Amino acid sequence: MGPEVLSKILKNIPSVEDKNLIVGFEKSDDAAVYKLTDDIAMIQTLDFFTPMVDDPYIFGQIAAANSISDVYAMGGVPKTAMNIVCFPENLDINILGEILRGGADKVSESGAVLSGGHSVHDPEVKYGLSVTGIAHPDKILKNYGCQTGDILVLTKPLGTGIISTASKIGEASPEAINKSIELMTTLNKYSADIIRDYPVTACTDVTGFGFLGHSYEMASASEKTLVLESELIPYIEEAKEYAKEFFITSGGQKNRRYLENKVEFDNIPLWLQEILMDPQTSGGLLFSISPKYINEIMKKLDSLSIKSSVIGSVEDLGEKFIIVR
Repeated sequence: MGPEVLSKILKNIPSVEDKNLIVGFEKSDDAAVYKLTDDIAMIQTLDFFTPMVDDPYIFGQIAAANSISDVYAMGGVPKTAMNIVCFPENLDINILGEILRGGADKVSESGAVLSGGHSVHDPEVKYGLSVTGIAHPDKILKNYGCQTGDILVLTKPLGTGIISTASKIGEASPEAINKSIELMTTLNKYSADIIRDYPVTACTDVTGFGFLGHSYEMASASEKTLVLESELIPYIEEAKEYAKEFFITSGGQKNRRYLENKVEFDNIPLWLQEILMDPQTSGGLLFSISPKYINEIMKKLDSLSIKSSVIGSVEDLGEKFIIVR
């Protein structure tokens, strides 16, 4: 479902007033947050989707990493997870076993406990998790709150959607596929563990709305303009060639239509625009932070196997919410 359709639907859903509901769906945030005590807030999220790789074990890992990611994006620690499964009656049940094994391994790596789930028969395989996490109510990260002068950081390269498309038609190299799988199966836990110790002003994870879609949500909710430096934005190298060959997704085109008149491209080639619109699966964290902390936090993030990148800055709101230059 595209961001424009989802936005219209959510506007027609009545919100319930509850002083303990810290985060609902009003700002298109990554998860719901409910205050239980003065020291504990509960984070709830769920996600599931169809396979984007052939290997069921790897698919399970990717789907679980993607589902857990929203807890990290809110500044929380995952505690429990429950499987969501749709599976055809006539398909080998061992395939489902491998999917669940992949998901269970990622849940274990996150430190959460797999505590059950629900399954239904469906003509198409779908898998994901409902995840509950916790955080201190005063330390919840939201997808808005950017301050003028903040620096923007992205913790994973882009391009997984384009590479998945190229893979489905037999055009992706093994190297590109392996790079994409490494990104999608890597938990955001490791970057989240670092940024949780700093006064991050806004944070989200980059998923189906693409890098620019989630950047727009952050900018519009913060009432700021995000200025993105095109030469600093990381992407999987092979995604450039595949984008030039138009191995692009329908989701990316939905994102483009939604963002029309909201983004200013300053002489940005079409192939890079497509990478920036590309829906990501288990993408990285995008966050904003004061420049006084940037050297220290980047030094720590650089110690991880997947390198983070400074990709722009925050300015007072201008004519556009996003400028890519």
